[in-house]
Amino acid sequence: MEHASGGKLPDLERLERAAKNTFWDFIGCETVEVSDKKVVVAFDILPHHLNLIGILHGGMHASVIDSAMGIVVMLARPEASVVTVGLNMNYVAPVSEGRVLVTAELIHSSRKLMTAQAFAHKENGDLLAFGTGTFRVMEHKPVPTEHST
Repeated sequence: MEHASGGKLPDLERLERAAKNTFWDFIGCETVEVSDKKVVVAFDILPHHLNLIGILHGGMHASVIDSAMGIVVMLARPEASVVTVGLNMNYVAPVSEGRVLVTAELIHSSRKLMTAQAFAHKENGDLLAFGTGTFRVMEHKPVPTEHST
């Protein structure tokens, strides 16, 4: 994954290594674009992402939107760990197949709290869901370089 300016982000590499064999990896997400205050992640809808009526499960939307926002805030605070303390979701349209792109951006940052927003779209641009998240900054506990099992 390259930064929008063309160079590799060391902190993103660290996060990608830490994500191996975690929930992020299991649900099939990938980071496709990164800039200073924006991250785009994507996933292809698979059968296990669907709910009982055959559309993308709201929990999948929430997981990916929360995770994309988490990446944005972690990149903004590489010296600390951040955890979600509030997540607000809005579901706009159903989808059952194809690729979903989630764009997250940092919208506010203070010493202890950060706020981000994210929008999930189909590849054709149709809005599927959006959310905001509040994240608590926990000083001096950065994400490890490797995931331990």
